[in-house]
Amino acid sequence: MSFTLHGLAVSGGIAIGHAHLVSHALLEVTQYQVRERDVAGELARFDAALATASQELEALRKEADSAGSPGELSAFIDLHMMLLSDPDLIAGVRTLIRERRCNVEWAMVQQMQEVMAQFEAFEDVYLRERKQDVAQVVERVLRILQNKPRKLAWRKTAAVDGDLIVVAHDLSPADTLQFKNLKIGGFVTDMGGSTSHTAIVARSLAIPAVVGMQQARPLIQDNDLLIIDGTRGVLIVDPCERMVEEYRLRKVAMALERSKRMRLKTARATTLDGEQIELHANIELPQDTERAKEMGADGVGLFRTEFLFMNRDELPDEDEQFEAYRQVVKAFPGKPVTIRTLDIGADKEARALKGRGSESLSANPALGLRAIRFCLAEPQIFLIQLRAILRASHHGRVRLLIPMLAHAQEITQTLTLIEEAKAQLRESRHKFNEAIEIGGMIEIPAAALALGPFLRRLDFLSIGTNDLIQYTLAIDRNDGAVAHLYDPLHPAVLYLIGRTLQAGARAGLPVAVCGEMAGDPKLTSLLLGMGLRQFSMHPAQLLEVKQRILKSDTAHLTRHVARLLKVDEPDRIHELMERL
Repeated sequence: MSFTLHGLAVSGGIAIGHAHLVSHALLEVTQYQVRERDVAGELARFDAALATASQELEALRKEADSAGSPGELSAFIDLHMMLLSDPDLIAGVRTLIRERRCNVEWAMVQQMQEVMAQFEAFEDVYLRERKQDVAQVVERVLRILQNKPRKLAWRKTAAVDGDLIVVAHDLSPADTLQFKNLKIGGFVTDMGGSTSHTAIVARSLAIPAVVGMQQARPLIQDNDLLIIDGTRGVLIVDPCERMVEEYRLRKVAMALERSKRMRLKTARATTLDGEQIELHANIELPQDTERAKEMGADGVGLFRTEFLFMNRDELPDEDEQFEAYRQVVKAFPGKPVTIRTLDIGADKEARALKGRGSESLSANPALGLRAIRFCLAEPQIFLIQLRAILRASHHGRVRLLIPMLAHAQEITQTLTLIEEAKAQLRESRHKFNEAIEIGGMIEIPAAALALGPFLRRLDFLSIGTNDLIQYTLAIDRNDGAVAHLYDPLHPAVLYLIGRTLQAGARAGLPVAVCGEMAGDPKLTSLLLGMGLRQFSMHPAQLLEVKQRILKSDTAHLTRHVARLLKVDEPDRIHELMERL
């Protein structure tokens, strides 16, 4: 019997194929007591399993690097390696074994539940989703203890009758690495959100995916025929032949469109009325530059530097940071590379920063000591990064971007430290661009409402729409209870974005958008009509947005969007959006 399920669309496209069920991320374990004299043996068994798990992950990382897998995948494998030594998880298991004289498997599940509850309390979307990584690390160790390897097998039916549709409660980076040897058509998971590794890897591989399905895994049988509509977030189980044929035609049409778009990678992003639009790439790691260049990016609009600080015990020194930044800058000769300073703190885990205030116990971590607040509280760490970025500016057009600014004094303190970093480099005779451009992110409503200091003291602005929407609406889009309220087209959100773009235009200050709105082709016309001329997005989204731009007339859009922005009824806004 055919039926339809709905979830979160995280990677567009259509896939038609047979279900390949992957076992549940957690194994059932039994509890039993061990004798006092056997506790040491149980601890030794635990240590041996941890060592084996670490070896497996190290092998996976090498395989990922040698296979040219997406940089995001290696980052998640590194996170799992970090969790294998996390004191909250590992030390807690050892304590349970000693104090309760219980078996390793039961102790691991108990401690996992406690650690996952801590992650669940975080407000930050990305960090909260990392609780699933905890479960996957525990599963890996449990499988080693129980000698039950987890493998994805190739099946003839999938190769002959269509793509393989992977259906799971959740997927780990190790699972994802196995997909490169299989004909994978799409991913379906019960868990996950737009920042889960399944979503991130699916987008980087351009594979359709629907996550957050809740009950898809129990309802689907192995080898069921499935259709994934990754654009609408729809999964159709056992569709009729007429429906299959309809989606096959849609899939062919989409493939032709993608093929046509590839011809646009060398074309300038120019509107019908001659407006030149800049399309930049957001990147996480230096190796992401290849994908950005392949898609014809005009530069890097957001280079996140957190990867240098995560999953390690020691802070990166100035030379290590400099080499990473220079690598990206030299990959884009003559083009802008916008490097964002460290956006880390209570909402992102970094072992090397423990004891420095980054692990704030705030009940609202997303509102705590993070990003520029943390950097100003730790000026020596900040100065090292500033010197490294400044040194990289000697090798190309570097722009320095400061995250989460809200107060005028934060701008003053940041500029003072930048001048101090410059003075230190002059003294040490290091070359750098004295006139490096300095910008600020507009991702807090207070910043969008009090732009004066930003316009007077900075060289450019970049709107981070993800945080701006969440802070404006107090909505976590990955919380199923309120996800339907997360709306980029809310009148308040549009007012803040429009206000920032208009203020920047009046002051002659460039303003970019680097959040997910910039990469959503359905919103391209709206943003053009609001006056946006610099977009920054995931490389996979560049060509579709460019295609929309080439068909746009900004003069026409400006008139229509001006009327739209006067509307304060969300339903009416959505109706007008359909006409753009």
